[in-house]
Amino acid sequence: MVRDLWLALRPAQWIKNTVVFAGVIFALEYHDWHKLLLAGIAFLCFCLISSAVYLLNDVLDRSRDRAHPAKKDRPIAAGRISVSVAVITAVVLAAMSIGLSLISFDFSFLWALLGYVALNVVYSVALKHVVILDVMSIAGGFVLRAVGGALAVVVPISSWLLICTTLLALFLGFGKRRHELLVLGEQANDHRGILTEYSQYFLDQMIGVVTASTVVAYCFYTLSSEVQQHLGTDKLVLTVPFVLYGIFRYLYLIHQRRVGGNPTHVLLTDRPLMFTVLLWLVAVLVILG
Repeated sequence: MVRDLWLALRPAQWIKNTVVFAGVIFALEYHDWHKLLLAGIAFLCFCLISSAVYLLNDVLDRSRDRAHPAKKDRPIAAGRISVSVAVITAVVLAAMSIGLSLISFDFSFLWALLGYVALNVVYSVALKHVVILDVMSIAGGFVLRAVGGALAVVVPISSWLLICTTLLALFLGFGKRRHELLVLGEQANDHRGILTEYSQYFLDQMIGVVTASTVVAYCFYTLSSEVQQHLGTDKLVLTVPFVLYGIFRYLYLIHQRRVGGNPTHVLLTDRPLMFTVLLWLVAVLVILG
């Protein structure tokens, strides 16, 4: 049961919470060990609260998950973990996250954390049944992580950070919907009713829009005179090829390999994509010095 409970926490998904480090990196505060520690605590808070949210989502979606070819094996859907155990664990994790945030940060970070929970609750109850808003809600979760990371280390929240995070999250979200539509086929409605509102053509159009927007936004960010003045360098544009290849590689995986239902799994299993992200991060740190 311990192993199943650990799997239900979805530790592999914690990689999404690394977005909290964006604030401390692009505010040039990563040389400050105290602020790095605060960013690490913020990361831990979001890991705990996100696992609590995953448990509650799996409890609510257990019937539909049983109709999914992969999700049917999740511990709660498969009946290996009872609903009561899942709910109690979720409450404990949420309490730990909130308690840790109160000890470590001011109330601004707590509001970001609670906002993340509220968004996920509204998503589970209502927004996941509303076309387009379902994916925008997922993107909102990434934005709140980025905002929380900035609040934790007390640095300005860059509008560029919000824009790029939103667009990249939308790109991944629409790719996820496309994969679900293709994999589930005629059974799509049994698992996720909102999929009947999507079509492959429509999703390809949306992916095309956010792909171009993401690339353009990042390019403008690196070329912005205001950003260059703040960062003290005009060399960040050298990281654009890594962003281009990473996005193009992900598009290749979506269209040619028919993956994308689990972006985290794709990132951790596709070596070219994983190395590209690591090279981008190293390049950013070297350029920023």
